[in-house]
Amino acid sequence: MSGSTASRTARLAGALYLLMMPFAAFTLYVRDSKIIGNDPAATATNILAAPNLFRASIVTWLTAQVISIFLVVQLYKLLKPVNASQALLMLALALAGVPVVFANESHSFAVLMLLHDPLISSGVEQLASSLILHLQLHERGIMVAHIFWGLWLFPLGWLVFRSGFLPRWLGILLLIAGFGYLVDFFTAMFMPDSRIVLTSFTFIGELLLALWLVILGVKLPQEAAAASSRPPPTPI
Repeated sequence: MSGSTASRTARLAGALYLLMMPFAAFTLYVRDSKIIGNDPAATATNILAAPNLFRASIVTWLTAQVISIFLVVQLYKLLKPVNASQALLMLALALAGVPVVFANESHSFAVLMLLHDPLISSGVEQLASSLILHLQLHERGIMVAHIFWGLWLFPLGWLVFRSGFLPRWLGILLLIAGFGYLVDFFTAMFMPDSRIVLTSFTFIGELLLALWLVILGVKLPQEAAAASSRPPPTPI
């Protein structure tokens, strides 16, 4: 891959990374503001007050997953020369999480169906229990996706660390981000009442990588060496 091609690929990957983030952030904001713990009445009232906002959160969440597919393909193209097998592992792990998220959104559609079709539930108690069940299953599904969101960052971090055209500290931050997702998964499984969300802090590695790729791009080692060895221009 030539230097100009690598730089274009890097900037496209960074742009896709940044584009994905507000879509995901919007979904998380809507879910956090609408879903109130184990209170189905308050949750139902919030969703019914703005059903299109809840629908939009589903669309933006799925859109973020589609963007992630194009993102990881660009990162694969950029980092394949560093180590082809590790780049392929990164690609596989990242793509594996997408169908998990898509399948998990069936619970969000079920919530909308429960609230808008009274024939589905025969009574208030059944409606409340079904609503809570689907919301909790959705949260558990997100935690399952955390496994893949964390695992793909390990080969990505290693590739960035070994690349020679991206700073090593970015690779270290990405490895830390990978641990953050896995810690959140195990915390949710074994300490469900805990409010610790490590990824609220460790995601900074992903954000900095995206910004670096967009703003600075990459310069391949051979290009940097050639530029440094080029004789200075002869003064006129």
